[in-house]
Amino acid sequence: MFELRPLSHAAIPGALAKAERYRLLNEPEQSASICEDILATEPGNQAARVGLILALTDGFRRSTQGAGRAAELAAGLAAEYERHYYGGLVAERRARALLSHGGMGRGAACQWLHQAMRDFDRADALHPEGNEDARLRWNACARVFNVHPELATEAEQPLSAPMLE
Repeated sequence: MFELRPLSHAAIPGALAKAERYRLLNEPEQSASICEDILATEPGNQAARVGLILALTDGFRRSTQGAGRAAELAAGLAAEYERHYYGGLVAERRARALLSHGGMGRGAACQWLHQAMRDFDRADALHPEGNEDARLRWNACARVFNVHPELATEAEQPLSAPMLE
């Protein structure tokens, strides 16, 4: 095993910029790695937590394996608005990944979309003036149901615990 080399505190602003750049280049694994390095040096760094949440959820297109970790990171954010907003984002992206894969995951996707909408509702009630991002995300989730009305009946079907993962 290799021992990881720690970042200095002075390197963190530049590392955050690199993490964002790698996300924009569609390299979420590299972005997540950088955010992990930042959090190893500054565990309370909120920008690195958000960056890691976004990088992990960017990877949901391939696998939702990091969903639990992303949800834990969102729950650990300092501000209540951000906990709800990013919690909703994790649920929404998880739902969209399941929908894109089709099959048995559609029922679970409906449940995750509903969870996202509840989280976005909570965030919307707390939103800072001029920031209606939670409302925009809620509308995006609603449009999925509007475009695919058949999902409403699938959402009524009970799901077993394994399907939620």
